[in-house]
Order: sequence, then structure tokens, then C-alpha cells
Amino acid sequence: MVDPRLPVVVGVGQVSQRVAPAEARAPIDLLADACRLADVDAKATRSLLEQSGVVAVVQIGSWRYADPGALLARRLGIEPRTTAVSTVGGNSPLLLVNEMGARIQRNELDVALIGGAESMHTRWRARREPRVELTWDTGDDAPCAWVIGDSRPGASDYESAHSALAPPMVYPLFETALRAAAGRTVEDHQCHVSELWSRFAAVAAGNPAAWSREAYSPEQIRAVTPDNRMVCFPYPKRMCANIDVDQAAALLLCSYEAAHAAGVPDDRMVFLHAAAEVHDHYFFTERWSLADSPGIATAVGDALGAAGITTDDVSRFDLYSCFPSAVQVATRALGIGPDDPRPLTVTGGLGFAGGPVNNYPTHAVARMVELLRADPAAFGCTTALGWYISKHAAAVWSATPPARGYRRVDPDASQAQVDATPRREPAGLLEGPVTLEATSVAFERDGTPSLGIVTALTGDGRRAMANIRDADALRSLTTDAHEGRTVRLTNDGTTNTASLE
Repeated sequence: MVDPRLPVVVGVGQVSQRVAPAEARAPIDLLADACRLADVDAKATRSLLEQSGVVAVVQIGSWRYADPGALLARRLGIEPRTTAVSTVGGNSPLLLVNEMGARIQRNELDVALIGGAESMHTRWRARREPRVELTWDTGDDAPCAWVIGDSRPGASDYESAHSALAPPMVYPLFETALRAAAGRTVEDHQCHVSELWSRFAAVAAGNPAAWSREAYSPEQIRAVTPDNRMVCFPYPKRMCANIDVDQAAALLLCSYEAAHAAGVPDDRMVFLHAAAEVHDHYFFTERWSLADSPGIATAVGDALGAAGITTDDVSRFDLYSCFPSAVQVATRALGIGPDDPRPLTVTGGLGFAGGPVNNYPTHAVARMVELLRADPAAFGCTTALGWYISKHAAAVWSATPPARGYRRVDPDASQAQVDATPRREPAGLLEGPVTLEATSVAFERDGTPSLGIVTALTGDGRRAMANIRDADALRSLTTDAHEGRTVRLTNDGTTNTASLE
């Protein structure tokens, strides 16, 4: 007999738009469309959308809504008991799913509507000439009272002082640390990464909801061209998350009891088996290795353990894929080898399927649900992360109900495991020699390198940050692997500067 309180996804919906800014619809309206599609997708005999007790929305970055769930509910003509909104971070969609799943399991909730949307593609084009003034409704609501997630900023003051402020500037540090750990040359590593990313592009080509459906070759991904400019070495544009999208996705998560009562056919149901959340040592300068994530290992390991399976039992993954380093750090954490034939993404990833700010994992879950319906004995695992491989969430899915119920691992227990792992002390301002650990080189749109961000280790094991502005040194960082070499730091009382020796 199936536990009536099992949380189950019964309907998913995804939409996108590519129209002129003057014709574009607001994110909340795209999300309303996705919600209606999710209701239809459930194929129930009566609407579950109308029974939503909670409307939970992933924080929207492209338009400001004080309470997006309240405005969404009005758009849909429904009256939930309450609304919720997430904090910033790509972990947020799974965090909402895991939280609502736990409430369903505890009989505190029957139906939850979860989703998010972005119209960043429209916002950016509206600013170009001829400019278009967007007059979308903001809802005029009081701020949402129920905020779910960790609201801390992603960078420490020390990291921010050295311009480690945006994902394209920070993730190259993880990438070059991975390169050093693998012992590859710059050229060999670029080939390795482009081959990985070409696999993602191939998946996007077969995903009807993907923003880009071109199956780029490895050469097309790594070659720097006018339409694939270098953003921040070693990442050209096609290795970066693409937030230049107008996309929305929604999920209807309910109890098996509510699904059955609404007449949802069994073949529409995909069960949430287990989930876990954790954060790494929060700021990346505190982590022992920039190539590793105890947080991913713990979140996924705990979720799989709670589901009573191992990584070997998972048929398909969706590993959060804002940049290639995020995927490689995850595969290292999970022991997934480079020759493993299983899919690492079901969507094509944030670079090709689309990276709508915080909401990508909602799209990943939607696609996972579609694939597991056609493969009911299989397990799928989705992961999500926020900021700089900082905040993590994982979930295990199957169209076969779990024999021992849904299990959400106690976040405090997971966190204690990560907190017990080694950490480094940020070194602050320094003068003298250090060992270079990782590098990132930002480029202007005209193709000239403009700023280097590096991390280095002191003799006593602390991690230092520094900048490089010398043009010759910056070019050298893009042609030769300098990790492991000695550099000299000076400081101006505010930031460190590194000089290559």
C-alpha cells in the first residue's frame, strides 16, 4: 500500500518567449502560464492548481515583486493559505521542493505550487536603442513574510576587495584548481572541458524546452570567435551560464492522497524519495581545496543514503551546471568517472538549456519528471547550488513510490559533517612570496585582458587573494599553467597585488 502522505510531483510546465521588448510579458505572467501548463500536465479529473495551499516562488531577479506568490495567485484566480519566497541562490528551487515535501509528509500541507520565472532577455534588450519602458505590474503587496533560505551574501569582504564579485570571475578559480589537480596543460584542459560541455549541448539539442538547441562541437565551444568571446579565462561565452533568457517553470507537488483524490493517473506521478541540504565552508577562501566540495558529497550522499540507494543505482543525474567547474567538482565529490555513460544533465545545463538566475533547478526537475515517467523503475538525482559552490541541495526521484516514505535528512546533521572538514584561514594583506593556487583573467569585450584574480597559499597554509593588472602577466596566465609556482605579493593597504616571478 502506498503511503498517502508521500510527496509526489504530478504536473510540470515550462515556457519561454522571444519577442520584441514592447510585446514581452512580465516574469509573473510567464510563470502563470507555466503553472497552468503544470495543471494540464497532471491530467487530473479536477484541478490541483485550485487546491494549492502554498504558492512558493523562487526569488525573481529580472523584475521586483515584494510578494510574487500573492500576485501569481491573483493571476491564477486561486486563494492559497500562504505564500513563500526564496532567498538568492541556485539552490533555492530544490530547497523549496524539499521544504514543501517535508510539510506534505507531516500532513501540514496537501498541495504546493512551486515555480519561478525570469525575463532577463527582455530587460537587457529594453535598455538598448530604441529604448523601451517596461511598465509591468509589481503587485503592490507587502513583503512576503515567509522567506526560505540563507540570505548571506556570496562573497566575504576580503574576496570582494579583490573583485571576486560575480560568478564569471570566481568560477575560473575553481576551474584552474581542477586543472592543476589533474596535471593538465592549458590546451589539454580546454579540450577536456569543451568535450564535457559538448555533451551538455547535445542534450540541450534534444530538449524541447531548451533555450539553445544547437549541438555545438567541442571546437565550437572552446574556440574564441566574435560570437564566442572570451569572458573570463579559461571561459569563453559558451562555457558560461546563459542568463540572457525569458523562461519560466512550475511544479505541482502534492500528497499521493491528494493526487489520487483529484484523479491523477498513476503514470503522471513522480515521487520525491529523499532530500538533503547543506553549505560548504561558506566563503570560498575558507575552503581547504578549491577543486573539492565536501558539501556536494554530503548533500548527495545523505540524500541517496536516505533513499536507500547509492550513486550506482542512479540512472540519470542533473548536476548543477552554471560553469564546467561546478560539474567537475560534483563528479569528483560523487566519484563519477569521465567514462561514466550516464547523463550528467537532463536539460543541457545553464549554458544551453538556459540559466534563468535562481530558477534553473525548477526546469531540471520538470525535465527529470518527464523522463522518469517513461522509465518508472529508474532513479534520478538532481542537485542545485547557490553562489560560489557554496549552498547545496539534492533530491532523489523515481516514478516508483519509496517503500519507506519520503526522508528529508536533518540539515543540522548534514552540516555537522561538513563543518568537521578541514578549512583554511584567509591570509589578509601580505608582503612576500606565496605559492600560486588558482587564476582567473577577466577580458574586455574587445578581447583584451583587463584584470587577474588569483589565490595563493602561504607557507603556513593560509589562503591569500591578489590581483594582477600587468598586461604581459595576464596574457601569460592564459597560455601557461602557473599553479604551483612562486609569486610575490605586495599590498597598498587595501588589496594585494601579485607579481609573477
